[in-house]
Amino acid sequence: MNFQQLRIIREAVQQNFNLTEVAAALFTSQSGVSKHIKDLEDELGVELFVRRGKRLLGLTAPGKELAIIVERMLLDAKNIKRLADQFADAEAGQLTVATTHTQARYALPQVVARFKAAFPKVHLVLLQANPAEIVSLLQSGEADIGIATEALDQDPGFVTFPFYGWHHSVVLPEGHALTQAPLTLEALAEQPLITYHEGYTGRARIDAAFAKAGLAPDIVMSALDADVIKTYVQVGLGVGIIASMAFEPQRDQGLTLLDASQLFPANTTRLALKRGHYLRGYAYRFLQECVAELNEETVRAALEA
Repeated sequence: MNFQQLRIIREAVQQNFNLTEVAAALFTSQSGVSKHIKDLEDELGVELFVRRGKRLLGLTAPGKELAIIVERMLLDAKNIKRLADQFADAEAGQLTVATTHTQARYALPQVVARFKAAFPKVHLVLLQANPAEIVSLLQSGEADIGIATEALDQDPGFVTFPFYGWHHSVVLPEGHALTQAPLTLEALAEQPLITYHEGYTGRARIDAAFAKAGLAPDIVMSALDADVIKTYVQVGLGVGIIASMAFEPQRDQGLTLLDASQLFPANTTRLALKRGHYLRGYAYRFLQECVAELNEETVRAALEA
């Protein structure tokens, strides 16, 4: 048994048992992949894959059990390297944070500035992705920390911590008629609306609020980030619903922000870590820059619980 065989087992699951894709992902040949699988099955004395001819269709019962162990073994192997790096040079390395555009643009600049001042030799990578992609990046170990409002607290393999709470607000041109009366869902539903794309920045809570009120809003455009929403509000396409922290009075001149916390439920952006993923010392410092109470002892205790 060798690590290449273990990688092939994991990659076969990730590539939906397509051996061509497995070979491409591992930079080897399809025949080499097939041979490694056969050698491992011969060594273990059990079939790991359900087959139809030469095609793999899925995992057998022992294959499913093995896949769990393989994932753990490969994670531990990666952790050994991270452990060695930590003790070889605790002040240098790479920290990868997967987050949405909204968090990278509005919530993290000061956190990153403080972190880089403390660890100038650490290469910080901010991967901007949607919530589902952030989950995948954490699961694969490509990201050390995930930050998003959606999806992260739904995976039992993650430990999550509240980062901060926030509300949606309404953004519209100065002098708009909606500024002249109390803001209601009914009034908003009569306007052409621009807001986040499904699955981003609390969009589900916006939809739920209108649905609960029995209203069908006219959403004429959706976007992935607030900057795009504000741009199209400025050109008169409609009224925007954005995360409140995404409005900057000095930059967003000509626009007015209306508090909508009474209309839409509160949101919580969360920090997520994968259980079993070894964190370098500076990763704990990044978390503490996000939330002061998240010291290394607190985070380790949560990961080990």
